[in-house]
Amino acid sequence: MLDMLNELLWGKVLLVLLVLLVGVGIGFTVASRFVQFRYFGQMFRILGSGQAFKRNKHGHLSSFQALVLSVAGRVGGGNIAGVAVAITLGGPGAIFWMWLVGLMGMATSFLECTLAQTYKEAEGDGTYRGGPAYYIVKGLGKQWRWLAAFYSVLLLLTFGFAFTALQSYAVATSFGDAFGVPVLYSGIALAMLVGLIIFGGIKRIARISEFLVPFMAVSYIAIALLVIAMNIGEIPGVIMLIVKSAFGLEPLIGGGIGAAIMMGLKRGLFSNEAGLGSAPNVAAVAYVPHPANQGIVQAFSVFIDTVIICSATAFLILLSGVYDPTAGAGVEGIALTQAALADHVGEWGRTFVSLALLLFAFSTILYNYYLGENSLNFFSRDNQNLFNAFRVAIVLLVCWGATTDLGTVFGFADVTMGLLAVVNLVALILLFKCGLRILNDYDSQRRQGIKQPIFDANQHPDLELDPKAWELEPEEAEALKQRLASAPAK
Repeated sequence: MLDMLNELLWGKVLLVLLVLLVGVGIGFTVASRFVQFRYFGQMFRILGSGQAFKRNKHGHLSSFQALVLSVAGRVGGGNIAGVAVAITLGGPGAIFWMWLVGLMGMATSFLECTLAQTYKEAEGDGTYRGGPAYYIVKGLGKQWRWLAAFYSVLLLLTFGFAFTALQSYAVATSFGDAFGVPVLYSGIALAMLVGLIIFGGIKRIARISEFLVPFMAVSYIAIALLVIAMNIGEIPGVIMLIVKSAFGLEPLIGGGIGAAIMMGLKRGLFSNEAGLGSAPNVAAVAYVPHPANQGIVQAFSVFIDTVIICSATAFLILLSGVYDPTAGAGVEGIALTQAALADHVGEWGRTFVSLALLLFAFSTILYNYYLGENSLNFFSRDNQNLFNAFRVAIVLLVCWGATTDLGTVFGFADVTMGLLAVVNLVALILLFKCGLRILNDYDSQRRQGIKQPIFDANQHPDLELDPKAWELEPEEAEALKQRLASAPAK
């Protein structure tokens, strides 16, 4: 049944999904005057300023915490196992299409995360909630609540269930290959660690991720740079191989241009999640002075995931002697990445990949749990029994995912991911003008020489935003007051 649904969604409807993904990515890139490239330097300035680490009186997540939490979600099995699968089934050319999906996905992520910030809602305890379900209802109107509800169900199935099992599978398989640990034992140990944290809520998850994500990402990239430096003379040849294979100019590699595009699209979307609407659920809970701030930061997280970390894995594999581009690979998935690094640096490379994947997958499971909780929150905010039952289900899923097979896990994830992307991309198209409007507000203030634009919800009464969600800090309110007082009368 999963094969049939996959064939329907990624075969017959692939063209529709391609049009939506590319249409939104390229469309917003052009309409925003290439926002992901115009503000690429601003990404670093925001993260380098004190504003990125600022939390208000309610202790909301800072912009930096939201970034590392979303990177924790994006960076996982897809960057290590997923890239290996893409190369095995689609050839090296799949990496080119992953890059393209990533660069265009930066604009898509900017749009969806900016909308999530704009339409976020304040909870009774002062925290925020938001995401696609919220911007669908508030941005499109209550008559679209059915679509928001459908999205929330798909979010629960995709991240709460499918992707959680997939991360557990990747960790258990990796530890089995590197250390000979039975997959059930790995699943039980991982489930126990996850259970200890998810009962602590989003703030505890954010604190864990704030420490783990920078450490694991920098370590993995450092190893990849070491391998690249060791094989610097072969880099031009590998890049040419990727480009040629992407356009079917290497007929003996992979399954041709069709397989390269399909695997690049599927694994790229799975890896960076741009367009799925997952990151907006986290982006919405951060405290920022302007929605576009978080849009810019979240666009950077897509770049980190796809252009940097996925590329690192691709070069590790393609520079190794393990993968034969004319005959395919004898191993696949995480085992291929482990074998490739072991070929470069020795057997300790297998151990390193296993430990890196453990950290990647662990933080991703925590992130997936939060997304599942947010989807349940759309239907019921006070039913603690429901949330506790979901937490128990997550723990059990981690055990189940460790002992299942690759086809089942990836098949289920691909089906629900494709449906989720279609729903969210349709919503983004309908809210396209609103996203541009918020960006224009940010651009306008920047043109006036204002280094840190401040969003005044009162200037957008027709959007019917939650006023409590956009209460400014005293210094920001004073800065806005002085700005309005000095502005020329219209």
